[in-house]
Amino acid sequence: MKRIGVIALVLSASFLFSCAPVIKKEYMDVGIRNLPLSELRQNPDQYRGKLFILGGIIANAHVTPAGSLIEAIYVPVDSRGYLEGSTDGRYLALFPKEGGMLDPAIYHKGRRITVAAAFVELREGKIDETKYLYPFFEIREIHLWQQRVYVYPPPYYYYPYYPYSWWDYPYGMYRPFW
Repeated sequence: MKRIGVIALVLSASFLFSCAPVIKKEYMDVGIRNLPLSELRQNPDQYRGKLFILGGIIANAHVTPAGSLIEAIYVPVDSRGYLEGSTDGRYLALFPKEGGMLDPAIYHKGRRITVAAAFVELREGKIDETKYLYPFFEIREIHLWQQRVYVYPPPYYYYPYYPYSWWDYPYGMYRPFW
């Protein structure tokens, strides 16, 4: 009887924690989610200093004297911080030096992130040879998603002719396998 109680406790705890957001709840409650970056570029003064919850795919990351700077492709997030929807431009996010360093070997191109960050200003930059106006944020909290690993199944052989194929029937079954 005691074992059933322990199992019920473990299952209920795992259920509760599986629904938890990836960023602190207080940030998720007050942060602005899913605002198009074009809106932010049109009215930067209205959003200056406000907290945003941003999803992204890292395009570039490097360490500067001010901290770790990440250039990311913007992806909207849901109410728990999971990435969803289509991309809408790029943004810059600075992780301050006081908080530590984000290693560019770990935070490399193609990794997915969710950040809670305060909007600071618009900064001019370049994407290849084209000028681009980046919304610039200061990171309060960052979540790095696990990399996806694709595992392909082994080749499928047709039963009952394994290891032979359908074109070997009926003679292939009698030849040695090489």
